[in-house]
Amino acid sequence: MPTYPADTALIVVDLQPDFMPGGALPCHEGDAIVPGIAALLASGRYATVVATQDWHPADHASFASQHPGRAPFEQITLHGQPQTLWPDHCVAGSPGAALDERIDWNRANLILRKGSRADVDSYSAFFENHGPDGSRPATGLAGWLRERGITSVHVCGLARDYCVLWTAQDACAAGFNVRFLWDLTRPVSPDGDAPTRAALDAAGIGIVEGSNE
Repeated sequence: MPTYPADTALIVVDLQPDFMPGGALPCHEGDAIVPGIAALLASGRYATVVATQDWHPADHASFASQHPGRAPFEQITLHGQPQTLWPDHCVAGSPGAALDERIDWNRANLILRKGSRADVDSYSAFFENHGPDGSRPATGLAGWLRERGITSVHVCGLARDYCVLWTAQDACAAGFNVRFLWDLTRPVSPDGDAPTRAALDAAGIGIVEGSNE
């Protein structure tokens, strides 16, 4: 297989047991992408690989359990922004928060943990969601990539309609060329696919279909 240029990085988003079937917050067919991503990392086609890891405290503000009378998947307003309430998931140190053991993560140059602030959700690899002051704090990933000479990123993982989408949008807004590896993502629900495609199109992000791009 050809090797991508050194200025191209792969970002693998939140490939964790809690997002797989049987997990606390399962994505639709979430486990179906594991073999393809494992093969992609093993191929050595990317000189730079970043993996993100959802890593929440047990009292995270996005958990429905922290809002009496509310149920998972209800919408509330948090810090002036819409917030989906989720089942408790990816609690720091729990088995469900581990990176999927079927993948050789030794290929990753950086493992970025996100969502560790109790009062702020964090979908994107580049910025947390809006915080109490109305800003979206940076994770530092953009600077890390630029210092390595990265100009293009390819994104895959879970969930297609939330964390992967936001990562792609923020990467594009930060000035990176972005490719969205559609077949190496899965949504929380297939109902999210049409809005996801529309959002990617609006941002001018290329959708690549086919597990090997």
